[in-house]
Amino acid sequence: MQPPPPAALAIAVAKPGLAAAIIGASGVVAAQAVTGVQPFPQHIPMEFWVLAALAVIADLRPFPVPGTRRRVATIFLSICFTFAIMLLWGAGPAIAVQTVAVTGAALRQRLSVARTVFIVGRFVLALVAADAVLDLFGPPPFALGIRVDRADVLAVVVAAAVWFAVNYLILAIGIRLRYGSGLRQVFTRTFGYELLSTGALLLLAPLLVSAPTGWVILLVLVPVFAVNQMARLSSDQEEQIRLDPLTGLLSRRALRTEVDELVAAEVRRRVGGDATNTFALLVLDLDKFKDVNDALGHAVGDRLLADVARRISAAVRHSDMVGRLGGDEFAVIAPDVPDVAAARSLAAKIARALNAPSYLDGLPLDVSASIGVALCPEHGRDFTTLMRHADVAMYDAKRRGDAIAAYAPDSDHNSAERLSLLADLRIALEDPDHASEIEFHYQPQVAIKTGSVVGVEALVRWRTPERGLVAADELVRAAEHSAVMRLLTLRAVDDVVGQLAAWNSEGINLRASINVSVRDLHTADIVDHLDDTLRRHAVGADQLEVEITETALMADPQRVLTTVHQLADLGVALSLDDFGTGYSSLLHLRRLPLAEVKIDRSFVQRMAADPDDEAIVRSIIDLSNALGLRVVAEGVEDDMTSRLLADAGCDIGQGWHYARPMPAAELTGWLARRRRGTAP
Repeated sequence: MQPPPPAALAIAVAKPGLAAAIIGASGVVAAQAVTGVQPFPQHIPMEFWVLAALAVIADLRPFPVPGTRRRVATIFLSICFTFAIMLLWGAGPAIAVQTVAVTGAALRQRLSVARTVFIVGRFVLALVAADAVLDLFGPPPFALGIRVDRADVLAVVVAAAVWFAVNYLILAIGIRLRYGSGLRQVFTRTFGYELLSTGALLLLAPLLVSAPTGWVILLVLVPVFAVNQMARLSSDQEEQIRLDPLTGLLSRRALRTEVDELVAAEVRRRVGGDATNTFALLVLDLDKFKDVNDALGHAVGDRLLADVARRISAAVRHSDMVGRLGGDEFAVIAPDVPDVAAARSLAAKIARALNAPSYLDGLPLDVSASIGVALCPEHGRDFTTLMRHADVAMYDAKRRGDAIAAYAPDSDHNSAERLSLLADLRIALEDPDHASEIEFHYQPQVAIKTGSVVGVEALVRWRTPERGLVAADELVRAAEHSAVMRLLTLRAVDDVVGQLAAWNSEGINLRASINVSVRDLHTADIVDHLDDTLRRHAVGADQLEVEITETALMADPQRVLTTVHQLADLGVALSLDDFGTGYSSLLHLRRLPLAEVKIDRSFVQRMAADPDDEAIVRSIIDLSNALGLRVVAEGVEDDMTSRLLADAGCDIGQGWHYARPMPAAELTGWLARRRRGTAP
């Protein structure tokens, strides 16, 4: 196995504490050398103490550089005063004051020891470098009240430039070693802001030096205060953009920045030959949060969101980043997650943290969330892709009733292949030149006791020149999560009602059922279209039946209740398909104007061989009969099953035992042969 290249090895071993210790130690050594050559003066003037006090006071509120990752770059106002001290009394006193000022700021901000040492170390090296530049220009001519000539101004400008270059270069290297950001990226993001703010502070130092009296030093506080306020205003504006105002978590924009930097770091590690460190993006959506807002008001909802933000932040690791995407959606960026199992483990910890009720004004509110997981680079290499895939996983978890789901391509209804399938399907539904690709086959429904054909189920078939016959399950699975489903439903209504009219003219009176998705029932559009189409073809509403699956209907019964009642008022019957596979309650069955239930084929096909399945089928038939509902058994494949269904009291059978689905023209001939007793 080949060793990693030197660059990758350097990044791997340069941990934050080690980098800070090395830079800090070099600063201490430099400070000792300087103070050994340039000791404190025997008589320390009052002006020194004034400058030192101002330096310490100024650093009580340092401000971060806007746009830096985790606010790692900070502007210390003390550099104005410590640079002036260096001009007047040398690097030794300046280093001492700078160390005290930074240490005080670090204690107030609760910075780690490593970070404090790093900051002190880079300031020490910058002061040593600037002092060395001044030595190149000759003996220092600076003293309080002495006018600074052009040569001195040049020396100060060069020294300030060197101070800035050394300090900024060490900062960029530190960010690179700690967070993996590229030097070019660091320079691009912070250089202009740092040059303007730090340069202004450094170049105020000659004004302090040339002050005719010590008290004039206090006048410099005015421009220093102005720099501070302008910089703080810029930082506050950045903070408002970066943080969510309600929860204090990262905003969506800040999350995007964090993901982009982690992706860039992952790419650099891979190119450098280092082992790839994956990271996870978790998307959380609170369950039934709308109920809280509707029942208790938005003020209580906002307090609940703040409490959820606190719980998530407490549950994640120190290195993880938590943000709010908007509404009741949150996201967690988890660096250094090796695989899906580790990401699911973190998600499970968050889910447990949300399980306990939130007490607001003494009222316990149960909180739960559906969590979707996506990994980089396995599930995407950019923010948009990772977010979409995590969102897909989250909705997959919500649909299955699970708390957590990792992204799986099979659950993605927006994959490239399915998007292409949807595009072609839309063309087939909207373009008259492709209309013949879509047709409907009809499977007879037979009264089990009499053997008469009482109805048909319309089943869509789509045959394309490129794909051939597209499986019906694949077609519906791709369309039901998009607006194309509405086009397919409208096409089904038009074709099936038109076919019923054609059969009526031939003396064939049948009831036809069409399948619709729950999306079709969210508005009353389908009712209006059905009413118009039935009137146009002079077909009675009692000849049409609308089928919807039990799982889809029971997932959102309140939202579709109005539409199904309008269908019932129109005279169109409603059939509950795949009965037995969902979670219907008797309350829902009684509230909905159902005319029929269809027993799922998975029970019917095994009832002749499995007593348990037979018992389930008999129970469904008994329940339906008690509720006054017609019963249709799907998947009847043999005579034994047909006889068992008849014995159990089932009304109608549908399956290959009676007939396969067939085109309308073929069905007409089959019905004629059946009347003559020659049909199979």
